[in-house]
Amino acid sequence: MKLKYLNPNQIVNSTSGVNDIKAIRGITVICILLTAALWSSCKKDLNLISKDSITDATFWKTGADFKLAANNLYNGLDRFGEEDTESDIAFNVPNSVSNGQLVPAETSDTWNSSYGYIRSANNIMEKGAGNADAEIKKYVAEAKFFRAWYYWKLLRIYGGVPLITKVLKTDDPELFAPRSSRTETADLILKDLDEAKNDLPVQSDVSSPDIGRITKGAALALASRVALFEGTWQKSRGGANAAKYLDIATTSSQAVITSGVYSLYTGSGAQSYRYLFLEAGDDAKETILDRRYARNILGHDAPYMYDQDGYNPTRKMVDMYLDKNGLPITSAGTVFHGYSTFTSEFQDRDPRMTQTMIIPGTLTNRVFFPVTKVANWPDAPQRNFNTGYILYKYMSEDPIANNSGREGDNSLFDYDRHLIRYAEVLLNYAEAVYEKNGSISDNDLNLSINKLRDRVGMPHLTAAFVAANNLNMQTEIRRERTVELALEGFRYDDLRRWKTAETELPQDVKGIKITGTDWANRKPYNDPSYAGKVDASGFLIAERSRKFDPAKDYLQPLPTKEVAFYQANGHTLEQNPGW
Repeated sequence: MKLKYLNPNQIVNSTSGVNDIKAIRGITVICILLTAALWSSCKKDLNLISKDSITDATFWKTGADFKLAANNLYNGLDRFGEEDTESDIAFNVPNSVSNGQLVPAETSDTWNSSYGYIRSANNIMEKGAGNADAEIKKYVAEAKFFRAWYYWKLLRIYGGVPLITKVLKTDDPELFAPRSSRTETADLILKDLDEAKNDLPVQSDVSSPDIGRITKGAALALASRVALFEGTWQKSRGGANAAKYLDIATTSSQAVITSGVYSLYTGSGAQSYRYLFLEAGDDAKETILDRRYARNILGHDAPYMYDQDGYNPTRKMVDMYLDKNGLPITSAGTVFHGYSTFTSEFQDRDPRMTQTMIIPGTLTNRVFFPVTKVANWPDAPQRNFNTGYILYKYMSEDPIANNSGREGDNSLFDYDRHLIRYAEVLLNYAEAVYEKNGSISDNDLNLSINKLRDRVGMPHLTAAFVAANNLNMQTEIRRERTVELALEGFRYDDLRRWKTAETELPQDVKGIKITGTDWANRKPYNDPSYAGKVDASGFLIAERSRKFDPAKDYLQPLPTKEVAFYQANGHTLEQNPGW
């Protein structure tokens, strides 16, 4: 049975056991506690224990109580989305973050929801402080993990933020806490994760009803992500603490690797990379943290969304895939077959290319049609295939789910979204080692990147290969990361921490090559209007006139209502530069 974290308004229609009910009850408990807290602040002279409802005085007694409270924290885990449209490797419609048109907003769901969950985490930590009960300590550790998780969501887009580490009362001066530095914010996140790991279970020790809860591996893996982000952010800007964070990224990822708990999913043979992201990959040993779904309980509409809206790979993404011999397609000696036919550019490439995007004409079960195999071409009028590429990653092969999705019933799409997977940890390790030392040994490459290449049958990356082919090791490590984690929401953060966004994001978003290829004779690309939609080399241009201002666009603006609220009460919440 898969543990799911449910909306309290959902009706449970399954035989999945008491954990689903407990998840709902846990959220209700949080709401009751908040109400109780408000009541007690108004009636401080009363000290009555309710006989017929849950209150602070009757609730925080057992590990089961803390578990119910902790369940609420899972509801903020990321669902399926289209985050990589904020960068240069995915496109459907112009994205204001990606193209430099972002304007400050009054409010932010990320800001509000993150601080809401941080408050809930603080409450659990306070109620369990000093308790020696192992079960209670475990759920306090979950709360520490989630406080780190939600502060990480703030750090990555805003930089340093106000750090609230206790449940605030109406008269607390911390209500107007100034922004902490990004170093202080990163350090709190890493401290919480370091403390949390000591009381969290190892994944292999989690029993079936609780699979999906936070583990020691999740704390270590998130620490490797945050530390790599901050270490490379500071290194690319001459920061003094870069080495400290890169060391933490190395040791945290290494601890996950040497634990022996996790491994890459290989259960679907040569197609394992593709099926990892579908039903077959649920609960694989590659999974470290998932947003979990269950059919008829908590479903999602991801395949329908990607299929209809067009979460499309771009020319930039497509050209990153190496040829089958491990060479970039622009290198001398490559076996790249060019763009002349519908399928030529897909031939003899890294297999992850055709497991991430569809070879034109491939037969698949589609959302838009009855249960039948349909050839996939980027020309159907109801689809927004404006790069000419079609996403294959996440496209379910379940015909029942696909047809239900067309009618608006998304409850049958039930595979999980991988939020942290072992592959990322391997990539974090390789990059942290290289960025700290300026080099990486073949042994470290074999411990990390080459395991990913082994899964898809690609040649190993070695120092000798890089030298012999006049390549750059840093470029190849970054390429491997982008290809392996394609369309999983990492690219925007990567470009900003590497400080290459100012070069990459202003470039035109491009798609298939039309001029001089088979596409020039296929609708709609044979329409004369497309003559003005290609560049000098004949590649489709999906978006022009993009910009990125390095003086301000590396961080997003704080919600203006938050800034104004501070000012109205005689305090200052410093806005990010340029906003």
